[in-house]
Amino acid sequence: MTENNELKQQFSLNIEELTGPLYRLAYRLTFNNADAEDLVAEAVIKAWASYGTLENANRFRPWIFRILHNCFVDNYRKKSVRPVEEAYDEHYTERDEDEVLTILFNQSDNYLNWWANPEKEVANKLLGDQIMAAIDDLPEVFRLVVILINIDGLSYDEAAEVLDVPPGTIRSRMRRGRTLLQKSLWVQAEESGLINNMDENEARCT
Repeated sequence: MTENNELKQQFSLNIEELTGPLYRLAYRLTFNNADAEDLVAEAVIKAWASYGTLENANRFRPWIFRILHNCFVDNYRKKSVRPVEEAYDEHYTERDEDEVLTILFNQSDNYLNWWANPEKEVANKLLGDQIMAAIDDLPEVFRLVVILINIDGLSYDEAAEVLDVPPGTIRSRMRRGRTLLQKSLWVQAEESGLINNMDENEARCT
């Protein structure tokens, strides 16, 4: 087998494993099936063209995710109808976050019982499409980080590599994204009557 054929085989195997995650990220960027497919195709073509320059095969996942994100920035973002790259890093402050947390803590005594991982508790009670809808409603700068880390399993350093920002920025956006997601899920749980049910179940157990 020639070196070129070996590279093609390795590349094909890597792409096969990441087809789902790549399309999922592309769709969450474009919110259009056709655009998502085109974005993945473009990213794969560009990745293959420069695959020989990838020195560490273990870095393939964040490497191709970054290529896909760059393709989106270059070709799709300018025609997107959704607001992107809002200035949340400038306008969303620690005070805003503290106010959100205060509101949530005051909603119900039961909130303290699952504060360690509120998304998991509510996620167990809500349908998957409701969870994804809440993620989709996040501003892009936060939505991408939540998807890359919580859904696609990238590390903070890998997500920083994909988005070409410092790891500290990733941690800040992840924390703020989680806070916004918690608030959204809490509101959904209240509207669905789940919070009241939690309170009633707790009362019966005491």
